[in-house]
Amino acid sequence: MSGVVHFEIPADDQGRAREFYGAAFDWRLDVTPEQQYTNVTTTPVDEATHAPLEPGAINGGMFERTEALSHPIITVDVDDIDTALERITSLGGAVVQAKTAIPGMGYFGYFRDTEGNVLGLWTTAPDAA
Repeated sequence: MSGVVHFEIPADDQGRAREFYGAAFDWRLDVTPEQQYTNVTTTPVDEATHAPLEPGAINGGMFERTEALSHPIITVDVDDIDTALERITSLGGAVVQAKTAIPGMGYFGYFRDTEGNVLGLWTTAPDAA
């Protein structure tokens, strides 16, 4: 069974969004300028792996809003993104972004379900390049 492992919040102004979410919830917000992304830590993590310490807890991220990625996104962990996207498209869904590597961490992708919602997919793979 696949589970929810991540969330993402699109923002028109990441600086403004960081100020808001940091003040509202005391979240730790770490900017990664090379990826134009903000890592959002909402729960205690293992500092070596950045994995949440509590089962079921999730962290997330923030990125620049685009037309295709304009609403908050939940991300589901899968064994293989390509296989998951094939299954999703066979069921009437659509690929928004194909499998993409985050070097040293894993792969992500986005899809649109039959109701028009965009969700993310994630596969952990430390050898991702």
